[in-house]
Amino acid sequence: MPDAELRKLLFKDDGVIPNNPRLPVLLYTGALESNPLGAEALFNKHNWRNSWTNGVYDYHHYHSNTHEVLGVISGEALLQLGGEQGEQLAVRAGDVIVLPAGTGHKKISASEGFRITGAYPDGMEYNLRTGKPGDRPEALEEIESVPLPDMDPVYGKHGPLTRIWALQPRSC
Repeated sequence: MPDAELRKLLFKDDGVIPNNPRLPVLLYTGALESNPLGAEALFNKHNWRNSWTNGVYDYHHYHSNTHEVLGVISGEALLQLGGEQGEQLAVRAGDVIVLPAGTGHKKISASEGFRITGAYPDGMEYNLRTGKPGDRPEALEEIESVPLPDMDPVYGKHGPLTRIWALQPRSC
């Protein structure tokens, strides 16, 4: 597996999408370049399970009760992370995005055949939130209580995620 270019992105709460107050999104460009179709097996090997293969919803949503990894296994897409005020990212087969709990994401556009594999630390069952005001108090509590994963979904126990996320201070 080639060394991927790593990019860290931190998004602020925009009043609708909470994002994560302390953990950055990690974008591993080209991490699966040699074997994009092996994403699910790789994630599962590193205890990111409850995996699936499909696309990305075309509306802003987030998961307040778990982190999520997305591995692009075919095609390319333009995704928006962080809500309406967030950032648009072009991704292609071989790229991996790790979204900390609370991070908004949606598909802006995609090539025909765009597919991703997603998974969650310890096989967590994810919820689906869209920024409804009534969900916010519970969602904020859930985001803060999500534990750090034991392993990076791509590189395992000593991967960048375990080092980078461990350095982020908890809120008081």
